[in-house]
Amino acid sequence: MAPRLQLEKAAWRWAETVRPEEVSQEHIETAYRIWLEPCIRGVCRRNCKGNPNCLVGIGEHIWLGEIDENSFHNIDDPNCERRKKNSFVGLTNLGATCYVNTFLQVWFLNLELRQALYLCPSTCSDYMMGDGIQEEKDYEPQTICEHLQYLFALLQNSNRRYIDPSGFVKALGLDTGQQQDAQEFSKLFMSLLEDTLSKQKNPDVRNIVQQQFCGEYAYVTVCNQCGRESKLLSKFYELELNIQGHKQLTDCISEFLKEEKLEGDNRYFCENCQSKQNATRKIRLLSLPCTLNLQLMRFVFDRQTGHKKKLNTYIGFSEILDMEPYVEHKGGSYVYELSAVLIHRGVSAYSGHYIAHVKDPQSGEWYKFNDEDIEKMEGKKLQLGIEEDLAEPSKSQTRKPKCGKGTHCSRNAYMLVYRLQAQEKPNTTIQVPAFLQELVDRDNSKFEEWCIEMAEMRKQSVDKGKAKHEEVKELYQRLPAGAEPYEFVSLEWLQKWLDESTPTKPIDNHACLCSHDKLHPDKISIMKRISEYAADIFYSRYGGGPRLTVKALCKECVVERCRVLRLKNQLNEDYKTVNNLLKATVKGNDGFWVGKSSLRSWRQLALEQLDEQDGDADQSSGKMNGNTLNKDESKEERKEEEEELNFNEDILCPHGELCISENERRLVSKEAWSKLQQYFPKAPEFPSYRECCSQCKILEREGEENEALHKMIANEQKTSLPNLFQDKNRPCLSNWPEDTDVLYIVSQFFVEEWRKFVRKPTRCSPVSSVGNSALLCPHGGLMFTFASMTKEDSKLIALIWPSEWQMIQKLFVVDHVIKIMRTEGGDANPSETQYISEPKLCPECREGLLCQQQRDLREYTQATIYVHKVVDNKKVMKDSAPELNVSSSETEEDKEEAKPDGEKDPDFNQIMHAFSVAPFDQNLSIDGKILSDDCATLGTLGVIPESVILLKADEPIADYAAMDDVMQVCMPEEGFKGTGLLGH
Repeated sequence: MAPRLQLEKAAWRWAETVRPEEVSQEHIETAYRIWLEPCIRGVCRRNCKGNPNCLVGIGEHIWLGEIDENSFHNIDDPNCERRKKNSFVGLTNLGATCYVNTFLQVWFLNLELRQALYLCPSTCSDYMMGDGIQEEKDYEPQTICEHLQYLFALLQNSNRRYIDPSGFVKALGLDTGQQQDAQEFSKLFMSLLEDTLSKQKNPDVRNIVQQQFCGEYAYVTVCNQCGRESKLLSKFYELELNIQGHKQLTDCISEFLKEEKLEGDNRYFCENCQSKQNATRKIRLLSLPCTLNLQLMRFVFDRQTGHKKKLNTYIGFSEILDMEPYVEHKGGSYVYELSAVLIHRGVSAYSGHYIAHVKDPQSGEWYKFNDEDIEKMEGKKLQLGIEEDLAEPSKSQTRKPKCGKGTHCSRNAYMLVYRLQAQEKPNTTIQVPAFLQELVDRDNSKFEEWCIEMAEMRKQSVDKGKAKHEEVKELYQRLPAGAEPYEFVSLEWLQKWLDESTPTKPIDNHACLCSHDKLHPDKISIMKRISEYAADIFYSRYGGGPRLTVKALCKECVVERCRVLRLKNQLNEDYKTVNNLLKATVKGNDGFWVGKSSLRSWRQLALEQLDEQDGDADQSSGKMNGNTLNKDESKEERKEEEEELNFNEDILCPHGELCISENERRLVSKEAWSKLQQYFPKAPEFPSYRECCSQCKILEREGEENEALHKMIANEQKTSLPNLFQDKNRPCLSNWPEDTDVLYIVSQFFVEEWRKFVRKPTRCSPVSSVGNSALLCPHGGLMFTFASMTKEDSKLIALIWPSEWQMIQKLFVVDHVIKIMRTEGGDANPSETQYISEPKLCPECREGLLCQQQRDLREYTQATIYVHKVVDNKKVMKDSAPELNVSSSETEEDKEEAKPDGEKDPDFNQIMHAFSVAPFDQNLSIDGKILSDDCATLGTLGVIPESVILLKADEPIADYAAMDDVMQVCMPEEGFKGTGLLGH
């Protein structure tokens, strides 16, 4: 038996021998477990939940002994947010903006670009007032250049460990929660910056992007017939190098410049020869920039999946790159040294993390920039090891090639930045303009104020913790009550008093009170008995109540519990007695009616009734154990209990009298009823001479009469309309019978309801009228044409013979007469048969009905749509192609809510997996209409349920590598549409 149950049994063992009227004060204190010994620290390892005198394991361990001051607060040292000496400043990642942060750090360490941006005039004159900055007004840059100026100034002279680039990101209109293509961002931003600076008057500012990043090459085509050269000059800001099939950077550059033969269908039209000729084409590098950006094309388009993928192949590159063998004009200075490596960690093109390794141009030391964190490399050496280890977690990893001195290998580097080698290292310090420095100083002042504020908060928390420490050490020793006057306090409150993370609230003992406003004996497991001295201090410092002294022990509750326990002990004996009494036959009128269901479960009902008061105790124990019952759950349980029938209520009729069904009850003796009544004193009592409910008898007779009447009506109608009931020998409009020129129409709904009644007259109500108004429009005209009633609308109507119609008019109330008449043609065409309806067709309402039916067809939540692939102008459906459950005309949110789990709207990708046809090769059509609008719903495109969509696949282009390059160079990322990078 569990210790808690043992304590419970020991606390109430006396109730087995003591009658309720004999309960004394000693019995009461025993029930409240005041006799239990207090536990000793070190001996008792955890709190005894059933012992109110156990004050061990309630949270006191964290206060006893010496305590580290840092445990009194959760505020980090503000100096941890301070910039380290001789280090750079990081940038906050706003969600998925690590790709932006890496380029900002690379551009910041380009000293020429930073100097030129500092020279760019600012429009912050409105922000300046007199000799200083308006204190009450925050600075808000107005242009991209001003944002970049302010960011660079903060990166240079801020006291913070990292700064927030949200102003810059917001100005560009970037989505902070979506990771974008870093290479595309670099190209678009450089284009935007160049366009913005082109309006500056200072040539050092206006031309800085071209001076630093712009080179020139020529597309040269040479005719093999006449030798004529054709050149097309083009500027570049980075070289995009294919890495597939290569291991070294130099191999990628050589492939970029390799000669291409133009032959066959790809021959070149020579203006000199005036005809197509075989030719050669290649790229010649004419000039190189000071900063050479080499984009390694790791993210390529996969035609099989229709998405980008990442190439995780190793590429080797050296710290010194001699470009002289690759340029057309020899003799210049073309030796470059590595200045930055941009890394993408992750195996997917759509996720991962961007970091940058950048070389400080002034000290020659390498740093790793990882958003807020900046790490200095040891020994002025570039180290890429850990980034390569995290790239590909699969077991089949490619072994990293060995690298010689001054060379590196990476499978995650996607951009290499080389700087033209200078004879001397730059030693000049770039000065921040005065107005920008004043803004930086102001931000630094705010940071210092924040540091002081945080330090003061830490000090206050420490002082408060020390005071609490002294209070706990003083009071915890005086908590045990012993033989002195005592009070009860909630264990939950004591635990919160000892909890350093939450402020102590006033004492609240209301949850532990019984209906007599005293301490409930069942709540003793969640209470603790403490000394009156400690209680006085608690209430004086924290307040609350009510105070639960020795006078709060509830005698009424103890007496009631004593009565319940005695009844529980007596129940088993009474159960045997009642069973024996039930075997005897009841004679005369001495018996009592008891429900059979109640007799089967009376012992269980008695136990549940006796245990009702224990429910609160169970909930209290649950709360103590951290399993507090949900309020809504407890309400639902109580509601279900209330709806359950109490003892002997199963033979109550709706009027509160004895039910008329004798099968549900039986007679028991007077002695058996007396025993049962001890447990159920409020149960309804029905002596054997009690008459059944008179109202129920009347209703029973009326019900029997109604059933007989319904059977009679049903039999009469079935006899009068036998063919209509059996659905035999029915007239048909498409094959008009020869023996009549008139047919009548009723609603098919009327016929179905009438047949239900005739089949089961005791379960259904009689049909009293024919409602033909459902077949007419508001103007009284017929809604169906003769042709539609022979086809799609035939399910809505039932045709009636004239003889049947006469009988229907006698048996039912008819609201509208509808009939179809056959007549011979007029003078123009006497041999033609005509069909006239009465009332006549309403053309306007008929047209409206058809339109509504079309709308209903196109507004569906789930339907089956078939896709047939056309091969050689023949329709074939792939066996493995699934039927697609689709949604048509609802919003995206509605679609997700309407669908069962696992179902998705079909799209080009779903069709791609079914037929192995990429989205861009799909041509979809229905009834000769091309489906080209990706944003439209199926309904608006005229695709209704059970439709067949034709799929015709374009033949793939043989040489699609060039097409991929064109797409990646010319088409911006989808994610940058609508941003400031594209001029929006």
